[in-house]
Amino acid sequence: MKQNIIKNGIFTVALASAMSFTACTGDLDVTPIDPNLDTPENVLTSTETYNQLLAKCYSALSVSSPDGDSGSPDIKSIDGGFGQYLRALINLEELPTDEVVMNWNDQTIKDLHGLCWSTNDVFVTAAYGRMYYQISLCNEVIRRIDAAGINDAAMQQYRAEARALRALTYYHIIDLFGNVPFVDENSQVGGANPSQISRADLFDWMVNDLEETAEQLPANPEKYRAGKGLAYMLLAKLYLNAKVYTGTANYAKCAEYCQKIIDLGYTLASQSDYYKLFCADNDQQLGVGHEIIFSVYQDHLNTKAYGGTTYLINAACGGQADYATDFGLGGSGWAGFRLTPEFVNKFQAKDLRGGSLFYETTAGKGKTITDMTDFLEGGYSYKKFTNLKADGSILADANSFPDTDFPIFRLADVYLMLAECQVVGGVSVDGLSYLNQIRQRAGLNPLASATANDIIDERGRELAWECHRRSDLVRFDMLTTDSYIWSYKGMNSNIGTPHAVDKHFNLYPIPSSDIMSNSNLKQNEGY
Repeated sequence: MKQNIIKNGIFTVALASAMSFTACTGDLDVTPIDPNLDTPENVLTSTETYNQLLAKCYSALSVSSPDGDSGSPDIKSIDGGFGQYLRALINLEELPTDEVVMNWNDQTIKDLHGLCWSTNDVFVTAAYGRMYYQISLCNEVIRRIDAAGINDAAMQQYRAEARALRALTYYHIIDLFGNVPFVDENSQVGGANPSQISRADLFDWMVNDLEETAEQLPANPEKYRAGKGLAYMLLAKLYLNAKVYTGTANYAKCAEYCQKIIDLGYTLASQSDYYKLFCADNDQQLGVGHEIIFSVYQDHLNTKAYGGTTYLINAACGGQADYATDFGLGGSGWAGFRLTPEFVNKFQAKDLRGGSLFYETTAGKGKTITDMTDFLEGGYSYKKFTNLKADGSILADANSFPDTDFPIFRLADVYLMLAECQVVGGVSVDGLSYLNQIRQRAGLNPLASATANDIIDERGRELAWECHRRSDLVRFDMLTTDSYIWSYKGMNSNIGTPHAVDKHFNLYPIPSSDIMSNSNLKQNEGY
């Protein structure tokens, strides 16, 4: 039975009543909707209640409201379905890439795949608002702990966890938005508009904050909680992308933190257990001694939200797939996501990460998409994430909400980062050996040598749909340029031919609503 961290947040209502956000989300009213609340001073009376307060910072990654689903969302003016944290992240990290073609006509969603979004795009605005809501939650927890005057080890760990979760969101923010408003626990609540921080300065702040935070986190944390592995992973990711964020590459530091993660004792799942990383009881693959370093909790009863793996699994299900036997769902899927043929072509027939996980949406249509607006008009969909249990069975009370946790970070990514450090960064590490461990687990032959193209392709195959692809394509200068063209790149309809786009689409814009409400902000170049 999964540890139910969502239910542990019984005092998180106190956090909502305490918060009055700065203007870092513009004219969005981001005051949490929680009308019948006690005051923080009345409920925050012990170390345990602060633990329960911290739970909101975790649960906000899973659900959009205190009720779980999108019925009464935390944030006014942002849809609780597509504004759920992980769904917003999936939209911005996966839809602009070769890993997904979306056939829905929801508002401006095809503009994401078309790499032609605007400054008032509703999906960009939803992600930005949700992420700053998460930052504000973490800041308020830190403030409350600092004000409590309870100086014990548990409180210091809770504070470090809130800082690590804040760093996770700032990592997504620096990657997606670049130069952004900056707020921390020292920012005045309800005060002046926040100032903008440069991407390079935010990078430096994050590195310093994470280095200190890592020392205060446990090496072997409770399931679903932040530990040293999460902090080291964020540091490795920052250094992996250092050239993008600061203009100066630093693969040596990336390799250093990758080794720190390995030294903690995480282990790669075996070939026979690989599929268990993406199924309904993948919590058994989480933590030291296993492959998943940090994941977001999902439960078919307690985290009923329309994001995360609910989104990934349901959007992939449709056409010829059987929602029960193929995906472990208790109801029909949503028929939304297909793969581009270029991405399918990256997999050899014997690659266990492809092959049987691909299915034609309609018999005989093949992998070529003949109409991006119709799920049944060609293309393969993908059964990587399912709600089936590790033994292949279906939950007795299965519904449309899965038990499959979303793996934010896995050890496989660490191995592939080390390979990139050697091949691209010239660092003296045995990255090829780590790369070949990933390939051999997938049923592929080892490589005698590797190129940068081998690295980006292997990252695509191994980490598909785990919210890394856009960032990786940017780092390899492939997202917007003509060095890699995939079906429907730069297109939000069936009209025309795929093409390169202007380089400013390597970053998302700061939503126009925030630019208009905060004179301290300057829009990203090109918007």
